[in-house]
Amino acid sequence: MPDFDIGSVRTPCYVVDERLLEKNMKILKSVSDRTGCKVLLAQKAFSMYSTYPLMSKYLDGTTASGLYEARLGYEEMKGKEVHIFSPAYRPDEFEEITKICGHIVFNSFAQLKRFKPMLDKAVSEGRDIDCGMRVNPEYSEIETEIYNPCAGISRLGVNADDFEEEYLDSLSGLHFHTMCEQNSDVLERTVVHFEEKFGRYIPKMKWINFGGGHHVTRDDYDVDRLVRVIDHIQNKYGVQVYIEPGEACALNAGWLVATVLEVFESGGHSHAIIDASAACHMPDVLEMPYRPRIIGAGESGEKKYTYLIGAATCLAGDSIGSYSFDKPLSVGDRLVFCDMAIYTMCKNNTFNGIGLPSIYKIDTNGKLSLEKQFGYEDFKCRL
Repeated sequence: MPDFDIGSVRTPCYVVDERLLEKNMKILKSVSDRTGCKVLLAQKAFSMYSTYPLMSKYLDGTTASGLYEARLGYEEMKGKEVHIFSPAYRPDEFEEITKICGHIVFNSFAQLKRFKPMLDKAVSEGRDIDCGMRVNPEYSEIETEIYNPCAGISRLGVNADDFEEEYLDSLSGLHFHTMCEQNSDVLERTVVHFEEKFGRYIPKMKWINFGGGHHVTRDDYDVDRLVRVIDHIQNKYGVQVYIEPGEACALNAGWLVATVLEVFESGGHSHAIIDASAACHMPDVLEMPYRPRIIGAGESGEKKYTYLIGAATCLAGDSIGSYSFDKPLSVGDRLVFCDMAIYTMCKNNTFNGIGLPSIYKIDTNGKLSLEKQFGYEDFKCRL
């Protein structure tokens, strides 16, 4: 439960609690302390850089999906490792990438060959760069197709049949990412397939990156099993293991606070319109899809008063779901959505001219402060 005054914030807004963030950091640090593995923040899930000074006490660095994320990690988590992976790099950005990234992971040998002259130049100028290749073990237990990097004819990673052994000397490591919000038993089974297909190359590597999707900070996560899997690879092959959690870094560390704008009856249902949007402010609700928890609310029909919660956009499907409450909702009531630090701020949009939520932070001393506030110019400047 949040311990701040929900009536004191301007809605819609995200509130991130550094005390909960630090709790996650300590769990992740315990994994690196026990195994010697390195833990990176996957910024695609959480990029609230005002928290980076705290996170940098526990993490080894950041990983990026493009130049801008890489710059953010380089600038805001100073002195830490910066890794990058992209399905394809832009020639006009690659030189800058070589200046700020210590690990550059390629998605294909075509990309490696295309950018090797620029890499060789950067190394000749004294830059310390490790090159890696993302591989596809062709095994995943992800059920949601849009999030499955091994689904069908995936564009992500090199299959074993397409691996070009003649370029092994250009690689320092192998990277795979096959998981999403999963426990370590899935990783254990995945590693069997990874070794089966790519094990003969591992002794030639300095490091192996297990990617992300590890829900390490979830209450039921089997940390001991994760430790065993990491130890297995590191001890058997003498390599450094990396993991890249995104969600696990900020899991359950924040909320989205919204205000009820209107309540009405239509088609035999009670509707509540709020100033937050699934499409704009929590897009995974529609993409996964999933139903976020609202503090004090129950399932449809569980409590006395049930409402369809929707946004003030013109998108018919911009609905968060059906929730029930002990008392009738009224205009001005506040709703608090849980676990809203991840895949929210970094995926926002201003569709329909809907305003971006403000961002608040609760520091480790319990002090609430406004970090960012947005307005019309933030909408207009993108158009």
